[in-house]
Amino acid sequence: MVLPADQPDVPGPDDGPACSVDPQYSDEAPTGLRPAVQAAWRSARSQAARQRITLCLNDGKRSRAQQLALFDDYVRQYGSEEIARQYVLPPGKSAHVSGYAVDVQPASAYRWLQATTGRLGWCRIYDNEPWHFEYAARYRSTGCPPRLPEPEG
Repeated sequence: MVLPADQPDVPGPDDGPACSVDPQYSDEAPTGLRPAVQAAWRSARSQAARQRITLCLNDGKRSRAQQLALFDDYVRQYGSEEIARQYVLPPGKSAHVSGYAVDVQPASAYRWLQATTGRLGWCRIYDNEPWHFEYAARYRSTGCPPRLPEPEG
């Protein structure tokens, strides 16, 4: 699926401060995410905090260049684009580039967000990436779509 990207070259943060509940992860600002996505992230984070769950934004918006560098790293690591696509998508297909995706940590956070089953607009998309969530307002009424096995389905 190719996603609309009216600002694909706007980079997201390269890192953020350490996640307060698990410092092996970062907790970057939602800079570069689309405005509705930023608002939904802040709302989810606030609702989680009321239940004593800390949602850390380990990775959010990426520019095409950031996504390409990540994809190229996976191609080098696994030796082929086909295998790399099981873990990361090229820039033209990534919801991180279009500003609709977040990678959430730690595990308690992504389990909590998954348990909301789309009520907050966030859905886990891939079986092999329990931390990856994508936002769509329609998920609030439709619930989450069936998950794909991996990024290239």
